[in-house]
Amino acid sequence: MGQAADSGGMEAARRYSDALFELAREQNALDAASADLATLARAFTESADLRAAAASPLVAPPERARALAAVAEHLGISPLGQRFVGVLTQNRRAGAIPAIAKLFEARLAAHRGERAVEISAAQPLSDAQQQGLIAALEAALGQKVRADFRVEPRLLGGFIARAGSLQFDASLRSKLDSLAISLTS
Repeated sequence: MGQAADSGGMEAARRYSDALFELAREQNALDAASADLATLARAFTESADLRAAAASPLVAPPERARALAAVAEHLGISPLGQRFVGVLTQNRRAGAIPAIAKLFEARLAAHRGERAVEISAAQPLSDAQQQGLIAALEAALGQKVRADFRVEPRLLGGFIARAGSLQFDASLRSKLDSLAISLTS
């Protein structure tokens, strides 16, 4: 049942992502919608309180809608983004914002002839490192890359780049795990 519920949740996230994409494209606001979703997804990822408020059955729907609207306004979300958050909240889907953001970015990248790549690094990368990594990935993939950088200290060093089902793993954690496996064999 969990997997069926999850695929239903992803399907709902895809529908909301597609709806926002079409609306933003009609309004020439794809970049603004992308920035809004990235900001909202980051807020949801970083704040357990925000995730709890969005999902709590103890918070009445009107209060939840007001709270999330205030958060969106505080984050500088565009009017289109604020209305989108309102619809998500009304339909009890605000918790899907990170998934919606990821799907939106993939569709936007495809729309622009780019490949969406999620890059996780052990520490923040300098602009020069980011550009070098993007150039290397573009050469490896044979197309322009739209990169989303994240910091994951558990990697210890290096990076992992995910482009759809492809994964480039140059993390120290992976190398240590491989070494541990070869030492025990």
